[in-house]
Amino acid sequence: MHVSTAPADPLDLPAAPGIAVSRIGIGLVQGLVLYLLYSAAMDLAWPATRPLLFLPLLMVAVIVPVIAISGLGHMTRRQLLLWVAAGAAIIAALACYDAWRMEGAWRPSPAPRGPEPSPELCLFLAAGFFIAHALVLSGAQEGRRIASYASYFETAWKLGVQLAFSGLFVGVTWLVLQLGAQLFLLIKLDFLSKAIAQSWFSIPVTTFAFACAMHLTDVRPAIVRGIRNLLLVLLSWILPVLTLLVLGFLASLLFTGLEPLWATRRAAAVLLGAAAAFVVLVNAAWQNGDAPAARVVALSARIAAVLLVPVVALSVYALALRVGDHGWTGDRVLAAACMLVAACYAGGYAAAAMRKGWLRSLAGVNIAAAFVVIGVLLVLFSPLGDPDRISVNDQLARLESGQVSAATFDARYLHFQGARYGREALLRLEADTARPDNPLLRLRIAAVRKERYPQWENVMQDPPVLAESLRVWPKGARLPASFLKMNWSQVSGTPGCLRERGAMCDAFMLDLGGSPTPEVVLVGAFQGAVLQEDSDGYWTVAGALQPRLADCPRLRQAWRAGEVRRAPAAWDDLEIAGQRVPMRESFDLQRDCRNGEAAAPAPVPAPVQPDAARQ
Repeated sequence: MHVSTAPADPLDLPAAPGIAVSRIGIGLVQGLVLYLLYSAAMDLAWPATRPLLFLPLLMVAVIVPVIAISGLGHMTRRQLLLWVAAGAAIIAALACYDAWRMEGAWRPSPAPRGPEPSPELCLFLAAGFFIAHALVLSGAQEGRRIASYASYFETAWKLGVQLAFSGLFVGVTWLVLQLGAQLFLLIKLDFLSKAIAQSWFSIPVTTFAFACAMHLTDVRPAIVRGIRNLLLVLLSWILPVLTLLVLGFLASLLFTGLEPLWATRRAAAVLLGAAAAFVVLVNAAWQNGDAPAARVVALSARIAAVLLVPVVALSVYALALRVGDHGWTGDRVLAAACMLVAACYAGGYAAAAMRKGWLRSLAGVNIAAAFVVIGVLLVLFSPLGDPDRISVNDQLARLESGQVSAATFDARYLHFQGARYGREALLRLEADTARPDNPLLRLRIAAVRKERYPQWENVMQDPPVLAESLRVWPKGARLPASFLKMNWSQVSGTPGCLRERGAMCDAFMLDLGGSPTPEVVLVGAFQGAVLQEDSDGYWTVAGALQPRLADCPRLRQAWRAGEVRRAPAAWDDLEIAGQRVPMRESFDLQRDCRNGEAAAPAPVPAPVQPDAARQ
């Protein structure tokens, strides 16, 4: 009998001797180093006490081993060592600068612990080194500095699928460990559940599983290629849908005008997202240029390449309007950098779409854009183009030029989001006693420093018009002039009607005994608050009301009719070690609102003690 055997898949690569052991060894060493750094951070021990040393070590330990694991077997030893050394030096330099710029800046840590890198640095280092590693790996495999586009395409997509499935493998590994721990708990054995809760176990296991997954996906490229091809085919058929949607959107602008677009205050972000989706889907349709796309997909890709121009142009204009009205912020600088990259794609794709055989022209655009992205990221996370430095300098320039007054100057943004540059700028403003507005600035800065957490939604937004946002009851009543003149963007915990346009609140005055003057009670759709005035005419939030109080029609009609009075608290507050802790009564709004005969408790909060707010 003749026995036939299936031929081996030529796309599956035999692992070179020692590669698997080396990769797993790198993963275990990475886990050990990360565990030691984590322990130092939690215990505030060296080197976590030296941010300029700790953050570079942390970022190098996270990223460089992944580069080494991926490069093993695809680069010569000399090439890999040079690339790892260069990558480590770049990561360390950028992380060191990130640590320096964050020294003294606000950190929302719930407890004392070691320094942390900024989220922006983590995100863009991962993205930047993904692109850079694909470029270096392709060049090393072809033996030239600029490889062919086919090589870039294969390498980048392979890396992307590898990383995605390695992350999935790690997640499944932890699900299995959790399941095993629960099985042992059924028979009163808790050794595994205790082990997986410890960092000495969880961190090395995670890096070990990730290294194993990277190796398994690397030696079976046929599987990776099959997954990639399926994903690209599915994505390519989404392109006609997105093209029709964007065409409809642009056509609608001819009838609606641009004002509704600008009024959203998020037009730039949405348009930039549409441009990014176009770039991804056009490349999914083209792939590496070898396989012809379906006619409807190819036509959609050509139209999408042209539509990129107006989409990116609108996003740039939307950002320019926001910058003109409110100046630069860190987010807007990052958005401008993304728009620069988007403009490169839009210009290149539109020019290619005008030529015959245009899809093959996209190769040069994609390669050039990859280098542009790396260059932009290096500028953004260096002193040259630091978004916080640019935004702080711009806000100071607006103050000096009179575009904003001391009363509307956003000191909170500089304090909470300006990093080192913002803190130093506030110190300079305080020290400049020659300024005529120095007393007001000092008052504003001192108030911001008392805040524990920032109000992110307040930063650089259009302020509401209080006359349009507040319904004062009973009719004919007036709020204090100091209340109407208050800059509420500098006050924490306020309802939405004091922060943004379009939100409404009912307002009435009641003497709750918290200050010499009557308090102002605001009830919004979601949030309510009691506000009190100090001797300097500065208003602060004294307490909060039951959420969604306005959802009860019976109570809403009562306070509008003036049926509101102060009532003593049913329970006394607690005092712990001399610190007053306010007691919150249990209140089922839905139950009491449905019961028409039940007496709804008076929404009278105890004034928040200043010391309690700082705890």
